[in-house]
Amino acid sequence: MNILVIGSGGREHTLVWKISQSSKAAKIYALPGNPGMKNIAECVDGISIEDNSKIIDFAKAKNIGLIVIGPEIPLMNGLADDLQKADIPVFGPVKAAALLEGSKAFSKEIMRKYNIPTAKYETFKSAAAAKEYIKEEGAPIVVKADGLAAGKGVIVAETVEQALEAVDEIMCDKAFGNAGDCVVIEEFLEGEEASILAFTDGKIIKPMLAAQDHKRIFDGDKGPNTGGMGTYAPAPVIDEKIMNQVQKEVLEPIIAAMQKENKKYQGCLYAGLIITDKGPKVIEFNARFGDPETQVILPLLKSDLVEIMISCTNGTLHKQDILWDKKTAVCVVLAAGGYPRQYKKGEPIKGLEDADKAGALVFHAGTRAVDGQIVTDGGRVLGIVSTGKDIKEAIANTYRDAALITFADMQFRKDIAQKAFRHLKQ
Repeated sequence: MNILVIGSGGREHTLVWKISQSSKAAKIYALPGNPGMKNIAECVDGISIEDNSKIIDFAKAKNIGLIVIGPEIPLMNGLADDLQKADIPVFGPVKAAALLEGSKAFSKEIMRKYNIPTAKYETFKSAAAAKEYIKEEGAPIVVKADGLAAGKGVIVAETVEQALEAVDEIMCDKAFGNAGDCVVIEEFLEGEEASILAFTDGKIIKPMLAAQDHKRIFDGDKGPNTGGMGTYAPAPVIDEKIMNQVQKEVLEPIIAAMQKENKKYQGCLYAGLIITDKGPKVIEFNARFGDPETQVILPLLKSDLVEIMISCTNGTLHKQDILWDKKTAVCVVLAAGGYPRQYKKGEPIKGLEDADKAGALVFHAGTRAVDGQIVTDGGRVLGIVSTGKDIKEAIANTYRDAALITFADMQFRKDIAQKAFRHLKQ
């Protein structure tokens, strides 16, 4: 069948790469795609990812048998709803279900209602009321913009003053636009973060391998939050016991809850977790594949991704036996200098051909082609991924491959996946 992937980042490049290995995939299109995909997909220019009617017209013209939605914005724009009405199979939740990501307040309300473990919280539409609550609760405390903020609308405040400033930044200065009309103020949870992505057809849910992202820009988890500076999978902080707990206390209850609320959820569900001394607690749900978690999970998937996606769209996921490689994968993100704040675009990238010859997995996240030269075009520019028989080998292979590529003011973390060793020693 012909398949269309919506999006242009590292997650979408990884999806296109994995889909291209499927026996079910004939022609692959990426809208708009990126230069890294050109050899395995036809990139579609001139249609916005927010123009649902043009996407449907394109899908009909090209006889598309499956559309895979990568980013959150088309989901919240109701693309899956419109595709379902047009009888075009789509991997991704409808708008009502995607609210799990689109509104942190909605997500927290569902968790509270159905007793899904999460941090204590309150929701505010008034900056003054939010500040009063912060003063009562003290710090550390977490301030979140309610709506979509590209992974940057969460501020972990170590002092009350920082939390009050965060409220001003989100609600008064509108740093994240309308996403900050409402804030969620949450207790700070002690523990280690992990991400569990899962396939679901709306009835049953099957987790993928656990991954661990590195959100802060600098080594040692210092500096501001980013969209993610690197990942590894499987993450040993999630052992078999904790994975079973997450399945029974988080994944199955949330899918059942969404059905009860008449918001049937199909596609990929991402649970961002903190593993506390009282067990796993949800810090966020995302309504799609994580970025850069996808980059380390899909290289370890042995089963046919397209077959799994189709089973999620037609309610037959129970028939799928999902198999995983026993290796470990690591991703290091090469970012523009200054990211996640001000950064330059248009810097020529050197070494891509060398990396290709060396067999490195290079997923493009923020690049474009100018006169035959690939240049930087975003904060997170490339994701370098490698596998190994264990975490040590995977780390060594990934940093070896990352060393082949350079661009002006390039920055990356040197400590990706180091947390794994704490658990392996135990």
